[in-house]
Amino acid sequence: MTSTTRARRAGAPRLAGLGFLAPFAIVFALVFLAPIAYALFLSLFADRLVGGVQFVGLENFGSILSDPRFWSGVGNVALFLLVQVPIMLFLSLLVALAIDSGRVHGAAFVRLSIFLPYAVPAVVATLMWGFMYGDRFGLVRGFNELLGTSVSSPLAPDTVLAAIGNIVTWQFVGYNMLIFFAALRTVPASLYEAAEIDGAGELRVVTAIKLPAIRGALVIATIFSIIGSFQLFNEPSILRNLAPNAITSYFTPNLWAYELSFSGQQQGLAAAVAILMGILTAVIAYLVQLRGMRREQR
Repeated sequence: MTSTTRARRAGAPRLAGLGFLAPFAIVFALVFLAPIAYALFLSLFADRLVGGVQFVGLENFGSILSDPRFWSGVGNVALFLLVQVPIMLFLSLLVALAIDSGRVHGAAFVRLSIFLPYAVPAVVATLMWGFMYGDRFGLVRGFNELLGTSVSSPLAPDTVLAAIGNIVTWQFVGYNMLIFFAALRTVPASLYEAAEIDGAGELRVVTAIKLPAIRGALVIATIFSIIGSFQLFNEPSILRNLAPNAITSYFTPNLWAYELSFSGQQQGLAAAVAILMGILTAVIAYLVQLRGMRREQR
């Protein structure tokens, strides 16, 4: 057997592996890498009233970083992240622990009922809650007429962010609950048996066995929630028609990027906003993952 033949046979498995990877690599390049490259390309140009589209380098990034509207939107999503995400994950974990304890009657029905809101499209859920929030036609108005009071709508400027947080929590508690419940089902039964022999109570089992065992799932759910918070768009975009005084065009960075691109025809600035938010989200998600990995190694 010649050296050329041997080389061909040795390289055959590599070519077969590349063949299996090719479909994924092509789709990944088209739907992920290509949009990022195009956004980077757009961010380097600006559409001027005089001169048309011009190359401006990093000028768009400087304009965005010095614009208070960008930081106002970042502040809103940061506040949303710091308040809504812990509440949502706590409720999801509480429900998962309750179902896993085996003391909940009709556990399958409860699990399905809590997960069901996640199956409702975000647009439909926001419209539904927006109708209930309305003080002119919705549930708030009904309470005002019934009780003879003048309770303000949750869509007021001071409470609209909490109203959006309620919608997102209602939607995603069930989703995160399934992540935690699936992780709890993988905990070895021998650990529970050892805890029972030692006389550990239910609270001790939760803190010493269950929570450490699902730490990876907690980190994953936290990262998903962080990414979702920084991508906040659907809810404020839809509720904006119901609360124009409370939700501005720059209420969140994604909403502002949409306005810049489709209403202001400033695709370069919109691309710069998207890239900056992508970098910020990636950095925070990485820090959370790094912190979770360090705790896992202890």
